Amino acid sequence: MSKTDIRPVRLPPEETETANRALSRVRGYLERHRDTPKIDVTVEGEGAEPLTLPREAVELLATMLAHMAAGRSVSIVPQNAELTTQQAADLLNVSRPFLIGLLQAGEIEYRKVGKHRRIPASSLLEYKRRDDERRREAAEELTQLGQEMGLI
Repeated sequence: MSKTDIRPVRLPPEETETANRALSRVRGYLERHRDTPKIDVTVEGEGAEPLTLPREAVELLATMLAHMAAGRSVSIVPQNAELTTQQAADLLNVSRPFLIGLLQAGEIEYRKVGKHRRIPASSLLEYKRRDDERRREAAEELTQLGQEMGLI
């Protein structure tokens, strides 16, 4: 199994305008060519030969550009990737001991390889989705309570 590199990529602030311009062009092309399954891209300096990409790859590129143009870091994690506990903790922005507590509590699926834990990316992302939903619900309840008490 190859090592999964999930280091986040963030554009320097001076490059966000470049990302915005590229995003606008990519979105425009996708909009005008809705039924095109493959897209030819010309890369300068490569002999101007078109590079053919699946539409899905170009749509993913547009999503990445949108996040990067907004100043957010981007990581790509294959759906079937298995992460180390440190990689998973970094993705959740929690400490490794806190993540291990989540694993032991059964909140996130994992398997052991020797003495090491491996977490399926899909399981980690499902936990993140559930946790985000719980946080949204709690925020809504607090807002409702604040309104009932006349604090908001």
